[in-house]
Amino acid sequence: MTAGNLGTEVGDRPGNRWADAWPDALAFAAGLGMAWYFKWETRDLVWSLWLSSLVVGYAMIVWDIFSPGMLLVTKVWGDRAMLSPEPKGPAIAGGAVLLVGGLFMLAFFTVHFGGFHFVHSVFLNVFFPLGPVKNSWPNAALYLQVLRDYWPFVLVAAVAERKAFRLAPAEPAGPEDTSVTAAAIAARKARNAQAAFASGGLMAPYKNVVRLHCLIFFFAAAHFAKLDNFLVYAVVYAVYFFPWRLLKKG
Repeated sequence: MTAGNLGTEVGDRPGNRWADAWPDALAFAAGLGMAWYFKWETRDLVWSLWLSSLVVGYAMIVWDIFSPGMLLVTKVWGDRAMLSPEPKGPAIAGGAVLLVGGLFMLAFFTVHFGGFHFVHSVFLNVFFPLGPVKNSWPNAALYLQVLRDYWPFVLVAAVAERKAFRLAPAEPAGPEDTSVTAAAIAARKARNAQAAFASGGLMAPYKNVVRLHCLIFFFAAAHFAKLDNFLVYAVVYAVYFFPWRLLKKG
């Protein structure tokens, strides 16, 4: 058994995986605690989820766009003594291209992701209004009220999405097999695919939007069934914060 294999086995032990999930348990308890303390109703839960999806999701998009550049700048700064004899022109031009490309992507996802949440807020304002509904179009006062009343839930949601804000991807437990055998090539493809799926990239925030849409149907069913609000909160917070990945075998 190699040291790399030993590290992999130790890191994959169920006990260690559960120990790493304590922030999820803390977020779960904090979410339920807020719902109980503030006596939230279903509409409060819906709008708090909407706000966290918008703020945390947009932060994930910004991070995914600019974190590679941040990592590159960090590495270049660390090797600045070795790179000092090199001409600065190509590096500056490359940095400018990265910045312009990043700003273009940011503008696109600002409109696209923000548009999703705006349309979502129109429906929420009709079915789960925070006050008297004069028309279905939300206004700035409504958004400020949502931010003022439900910002603590954004912190809780950020804990659940904490792994999306790592600067560098996790290093493999052992040395990578770079041979050209069929087994080694297949193993590298599987590892790369697993890493891409785990990170989610720029599509990860949209998963929360889809999940929120599905929960709306659950809210409607719970409302008509006259379920206790706190039971609804417990189910929804379990969906959001319980580390379901730890129940997978292997």
